Amino acid sequence: MLRCLSQRNPSISLHLSRLVRKYSQPGYHLPAAPKITDLVTREDTSVARSWISNFKTQSIPRNLVELSFSRSSGPGGQHVNKVNTKATLRCPVDSPWIPSWAHAALKANPHYVSSTNSILIQSTVYRSQLQNIEDCLQKLHEIVLAASSASVKHEPTEEQKKRVVALEKAEKARKRQEKSYRSEIKKGRSKHDWD
Repeated sequence: MLRCLSQRNPSISLHLSRLVRKYSQPGYHLPAAPKITDLVTREDTSVARSWISNFKTQSIPRNLVELSFSRSSGPGGQHVNKVNTKATLRCPVDSPWIPSWAHAALKANPHYVSSTNSILIQSTVYRSQLQNIEDCLQKLHEIVLAASSASVKHEPTEEQKKRVVALEKAEKARKRQEKSYRSEIKKGRSKHDWD
């Protein structure tokens, strides 16, 4: 398959060979997630933030998920009828690299399958099996990242805190001015010198 694609477009061949090397390394793995179930303290939140920032830079290796392949539907002629290009990825929610605090958000995700307690993702976007694998792994990465980031509370920066204080002061001044304006109107109503 790689030879056939490389004859058509050498850049695709280079990209696919990199993908094969990247995702088929048996020793490539993600670090285990921290053993935090709920983000209650600031320390837990900072540990979660550091894990999330580390996870953003990494990609999920192929050996951590179950992959299966089948024939894709739709246009494509004989290629669709002969080659198993549709990639189906299954990843257990309780995998050691998925943080515990993200489990509730993952179980609420539409890709969650309750009978197997796993995330199920399919891809038929590309005519190449390897590109569909990459698409599935990218989708899983985005889902886990969104689920783990959902419960992390973000602390405001000093600049944001100063802005809030300034807005509160401006609001108090506006209310004070409005109140004095209303009181002047009321004073004007009560004092009528008709003489």
